[in-house]
Amino acid sequence: MSPIRSLLCVLAVSLAASAFAAAARPPNILFILTDDQRWDALGLAGNKHLKTPHIDRLGREGVHFKNAFCTTSLCSPSRASILSGLYAHAHGVTNNFTEYPAELKSFPAVLQAAGYDTAYFGKWHMGENNDDPRPGFNWFVTHKGQGKYFDTEFNFHGQKREVVKGYYTTVVTDMAEEWLSRPRDGKPWLMMIGHKAPHSFYLPEPKYEKAFDSVRVPYPETAFMLDDKPSWIRERLNTWHGIYGPLFDWRKKFPDDSPAAVKDFEAMTRAYWGTILSVDDSVGRLYERLRARGELDNTIIVFMSDNGILNGEHGMVDKRTAHEPSIRIVQIVRFPGLTPVASPKIVEQQVLTVDVAPSLLELARAPALTGIHGRSWKKLVQQGDDTWRKSWLYHYNYEKQFPYTPNVRSVRTESWKYTRSPHGDGGPDRHKAELYNIEFDPEERHNLIDRPRYAAVVRDLQAELVKVMLEVGLPSQNDRMPLDAGIKQELPDQKIR
Repeated sequence: MSPIRSLLCVLAVSLAASAFAAAARPPNILFILTDDQRWDALGLAGNKHLKTPHIDRLGREGVHFKNAFCTTSLCSPSRASILSGLYAHAHGVTNNFTEYPAELKSFPAVLQAAGYDTAYFGKWHMGENNDDPRPGFNWFVTHKGQGKYFDTEFNFHGQKREVVKGYYTTVVTDMAEEWLSRPRDGKPWLMMIGHKAPHSFYLPEPKYEKAFDSVRVPYPETAFMLDDKPSWIRERLNTWHGIYGPLFDWRKKFPDDSPAAVKDFEAMTRAYWGTILSVDDSVGRLYERLRARGELDNTIIVFMSDNGILNGEHGMVDKRTAHEPSIRIVQIVRFPGLTPVASPKIVEQQVLTVDVAPSLLELARAPALTGIHGRSWKKLVQQGDDTWRKSWLYHYNYEKQFPYTPNVRSVRTESWKYTRSPHGDGGPDRHKAELYNIEFDPEERHNLIDRPRYAAVVRDLQAELVKVMLEVGLPSQNDRMPLDAGIKQELPDQKIR
């Protein structure tokens, strides 16, 4: 064999070995979680005003889950479902004041046990007054409660507490970049970033304070289409969670239902969008850091929100309800091992927060969590899956601390949504139910529950609701919930807003 041919053979073997090693090495995972980001608060989703080029790039090089949903639209329950693959009634975090159970497995804990270096930076928000390190992470930096957009006090892995000057989004991104630069002896890594944005009270970074000043933001049309809705929705109008209320302090004198008061709603919405611009900057920084380190294509990048938020729809702000803006979330995954960068995909099927843990563990070739409600979407993305769910349960329990939403039990199919609000005493429902044809009425303008022609649809969906509740281990006789004490007008305690 000639020297040149021999050299070519050596190079071929070397390249093949390198390719095999790359394929055999488990992928890194960068998990970016925003707080209260609606599915359409994103350029990729067609927002006319909010431009998010760096987040959009992830979708254009990966998978955009167009119909992603949370199973409980509330921060702590949703976060616990993402970690565990379980519904709230099973993991036990049914409100914003409960810790994630220390003995309950999570996908970070599984990855840690499998040899991953694991880290968390930012808003944890399970356990309101606890900023100590949590199981499953080698390095953990968080704070108590909601944190602040400026100058938050962080607990650095239980070693020190320190106020870090600066804008929250920038600060946690700085921490993340610093951690990425640490040596880890070839170990794969998982890094989770919990952004505060775009959670209320919305405070944009100074450079984005006036980014949307020229944009007019009227109340949504559905805010005035309440005649066929349950009465509790109208009762909510003047409350903490209604469009005539304080709007997370953007309206100082309330209630105010005058036409001129829309200016406060407009200011609130502009600020909400402004906080997301900084998140987009953060995504761009991290993308470039991974590319510079040669880790971009061996890293699963997940960008998602914990729940959506109502922004005036049906006269409401905040979340908790089963309406589309409340339950529909952002979910994007970039990983060439899932789908090639040159062949991005849009997934139309309904995926849930409980599907995240099993999906990431399968992609990482790590042991699976057992006895969970979620399922991996890897096959769905790569090959299609005829067995994928066509209906699912949405679940929320009345909170005495935020008494503006009743108990909610809802079933959503690909075309329909049926929602009921049990009183919690085992007796008949006292609130009108809701029925929407999502396929032809995606904005849920028309509640069809009282129209005789849809009586058969109602019966079918009532049976489907029983079915999806049984599928997640929640038969009606075991469905414990708080007693509905009604819609209240008083504001929530200042410390928990």
